[in-house]
Amino acid sequence: MNIYLDYNATTPCDPRVVHAMLPYFTEIYGNPANGLHILGRKAARAIETAREQVAALLGSLGGEIFFTSGATESNHLAILGASEYAPSTRRKIITCAIEHKSVLAPCNRLRENGFDVIILPVDENGLVRLTDLENFLDENTFLVSIQAANNEIGTIQPIAEITALAHRYGALVHTDAAQAVGKIPVNVETLGIDLLSLSAHKLYGPKGIGALYVRGGKRKIALRPLLEGGGQENGLRAGTSNVPGIVGLGAACEIIAAEIGNESTRIQHLRDELEENLLAKIPNLRINARFAPRLPNTSNLTFNEEADALLLRLPCLMMSTGSACNTGAPEPSHVLQAIGLTRQQASSSIRISLGRMTKEEDIQVITEQIFSAIST
Repeated sequence: MNIYLDYNATTPCDPRVVHAMLPYFTEIYGNPANGLHILGRKAARAIETAREQVAALLGSLGGEIFFTSGATESNHLAILGASEYAPSTRRKIITCAIEHKSVLAPCNRLRENGFDVIILPVDENGLVRLTDLENFLDENTFLVSIQAANNEIGTIQPIAEITALAHRYGALVHTDAAQAVGKIPVNVETLGIDLLSLSAHKLYGPKGIGALYVRGGKRKIALRPLLEGGGQENGLRAGTSNVPGIVGLGAACEIIAAEIGNESTRIQHLRDELEENLLAKIPNLRINARFAPRLPNTSNLTFNEEADALLLRLPCLMMSTGSACNTGAPEPSHVLQAIGLTRQQASSSIRISLGRMTKEEDIQVITEQIFSAIST
């Protein structure tokens, strides 16, 4: 029996989401930019409905939501797009060592263009120290970009406190919330953030679609588009709209808004049960960031042997050795090394991420199979 345990890499598309998308492939297939006929107008209305569904989940306004191809594009649009309008007196950007590479890469590009990029260290649980942040914040700081939750170890950052500090110095705050939205409540008003990235395929929607939240819309925060031409998304992202994908993202957000409380509680119970079972059978097991505020579905485990070899003995358990975005990379996880693990320990770690389709009966099977593989 194959058991999928890689929900942080991607989620299956919820059948209810697929059902919502289907008419926009073969029935309502008009280009939403063409309002001269009914199919174009229906497609345009579907996009605006989805915009409101995403906004409702985040506690924002529809006019603050802009559709992209996913969180990677949203991160680039937020960081590179905002930096185009950075005043000459504000040339500092602050991020942290365990960010997704789609945040670190545009920050490194800006460093090449003359920005002062500060990469904050994290503690052994992956948390940014607020004292470190405050030490680097000043009137030269333009942007602080700190993830809402980490994709490998699940650590949830204190975004509201980070935002309050950054705003005290007049800096914008961006958060990559691709892993957080759908797993924990994320309210942009409560957090006070200016820019937020998300991706549909992390929350039971389709691949190839995401969104960027911009506080107050483009009139409040100036962003230079990455793609220009057609003027779609109020001029922030040119190109024919992915109507089925946008509808799918909206439907996925509406489902989450209704079900996140019960779903997160159930999944955290399963995660905690799995960790307790494994600790009872494997005493030298290390659970990374175990006592930090974590996503309810995420468990990062360090064993006393190479993770690749262990996974080969567990062909029925679909897990990962880190971020799926680093597939094929020879280097051990930069996240695990940033929290103090050696290269050998990082290479001996496996990420288990549970999800909507994980069942109670799976937990015992997972425990027994991992213990059996360790014992061989």
